[in-house]
Amino acid sequence: MSDTPFGFGLPPEEPDDGDEGKKKDQQSGGGQGPANPFGFGMSGAGGPGGPGADNPFAAMFGSMNPNDLGAAFQQLGQMLSYEGGPVNWDMAKQIARQTVSQGTPDGRKDASVGPVERNAVQEAVRLADLWLDDATALPSGAGTSVAWSRAEWVEATLPAWRELVDPVAERVGNAMGDVLPEEMQAMAGPLIGMMRSMGGAMFGTQIGQAVGVLAGEVVGSTDVGLPLGPAGKAALLPVNIESFGKDLGVPQEEVRLYLALREAAHQRLFAHVPWLRSHLFGAVEGYARGIKVDTAKLEDVVGQFDPQNPEQLQEALQQGMFQPEDTPEQKAALARLETALALVEGWVDAVVHTAAKPRLSSADALRETLRRRRASGGPAEQTFATLIGLELRPRRLRDASRLWASLTDAHGVDGRDALWAHPDMLPTATDLDDPDGFVHREQLDFSELDKMLGEAAGNPDLKKRDQGEDGDDGRGEPKGDGRE
Repeated sequence: MSDTPFGFGLPPEEPDDGDEGKKKDQQSGGGQGPANPFGFGMSGAGGPGGPGADNPFAAMFGSMNPNDLGAAFQQLGQMLSYEGGPVNWDMAKQIARQTVSQGTPDGRKDASVGPVERNAVQEAVRLADLWLDDATALPSGAGTSVAWSRAEWVEATLPAWRELVDPVAERVGNAMGDVLPEEMQAMAGPLIGMMRSMGGAMFGTQIGQAVGVLAGEVVGSTDVGLPLGPAGKAALLPVNIESFGKDLGVPQEEVRLYLALREAAHQRLFAHVPWLRSHLFGAVEGYARGIKVDTAKLEDVVGQFDPQNPEQLQEALQQGMFQPEDTPEQKAALARLETALALVEGWVDAVVHTAAKPRLSSADALRETLRRRRASGGPAEQTFATLIGLELRPRRLRDASRLWASLTDAHGVDGRDALWAHPDMLPTATDLDDPDGFVHREQLDFSELDKMLGEAAGNPDLKKRDQGEDGDDGRGEPKGDGRE
C-alpha cells in the first residue's frame, strides 16, 4: 500500500490517456506539481503556529492577498465544487489510473490483454467450472469469463468501491463541517460546503491511490472476499497472475487454473445465494455506521493545515481518524462481518481443495500460499483499514474451512450447500468454536434444507418470496441483516 494514504501528491507519470490526461490534470490543479496539489499561491508565512493557527480558515487563507485568494478559488474550481456525493469519484478514477500507469514496485507495467492470454483465461475458467461440478451442488455462476488489465479492473470495480466507501466518507465530510464552533456555523455556510468538498477531494485522492495499488496485487474480481466486479462475470488478471506465481516453483498453467477455480467458486456462491451480496455489503455498512470520527484530531489537522506543506496533512491523517465505538452493537457488527467473510472464504477454500486435490500436484502448496495471503490481509486489509478503519480479512478462514469439510463428510455436498438457503441457517462465530457440535446437531434436517435449496433454484416465485418483494430478506427485515 501507499505510504501516504491521504497523500495529495499525484504520481509523476502521465495518465494512460496522454494529452487528454494532461489537460484533466491541469484543470484539477495538478499542473502545480505534487508539492502543491491545491495550487494555492502564498504571499507570506501562515503555517502551523503562525498567524491564525487557532482558526482553521485563517490558517488556510489568512496570509493570502485578495488576488491570490481569487486565483486559488479559480484553480480549485472543478475539484471543490464536486456535488456528486461525499467522494470525488472522478478524481479517484483519475488517480487510480495514474497509479496503475506507474507500475508495481517490481517494475511490472500494466499491459493490454492479448488474444493468447484471453483464450488461456477462458479455457481455465471453463475447465474450473467442470471440476467444480463434482465439488458443489451450486451450478456455474459465471455467464462469461474475461481477462482484465489492471486499468480494466479499476474501471470495473469502482461502482462496488463507491457502495462500500460512501457511507464512511459521508460521516467524515459532515465532521469536517462540524469542526467550526457552533456560533460560526450559521454564518459560514459556503465555507462549510467547501470543507465538505475538500473532504470529498481528500477521500477521492486516497481511494484512487488505494485502488490503484490494489489493482497491481489482485488476481481476480473476488480477491477481497466481496464481489467487486459485475455479476456473473469471472475475471482474472494475467499480468498479476504471472507475478503471483513467479517464485512459487509451480507451472504457470497450474497457478492460473487454481486461481480460476477460486474465482469460479466465488461466482457460483454469489450467483446462487441471492441474499449473500447484500448481507456482506450490509455488514460492512453496519460496522461503518458505528465508527466515530476523531473530531479533535480532525480539528487539529484542519487548524494547522498549510497549503504549501501538504505533507503535514498527510502525516497527521496517516495516524488515523477512525475509532470503532466500544458498544455491544458495534462488537456484534464486527463479529457478524468477520464470521460472514470467514464462511465465504472457508467454503471456497474447502470446495476448491476438493476439486483441485485429485487433479493438481501443486494443490496443497497453492492452497497454503493463498491461505497465508488472506490471513495476513492480502490486498484488502490495508486498503480497508486505511479507508474506513476496518481490517477486511477472514481471521477464522481455517476454522470455517474445517467446518465446511466436516459438513461434507457428515451430510454430503448437497447437505453442506443447502445451508446457504438462508442466513439464519449458517454457522455462527460460536459454531466455529465447536464445529463438531454444529455438524452433528440433531435439530438440523439437512434433507429439508436440500429440498428448499432445490426449490429456490428452480422456482422464481419462491426466490422472490425468500428475498422479499419489497427488498427485505423474507423475514420482514432489510437485506443484509443476518443472524449475529
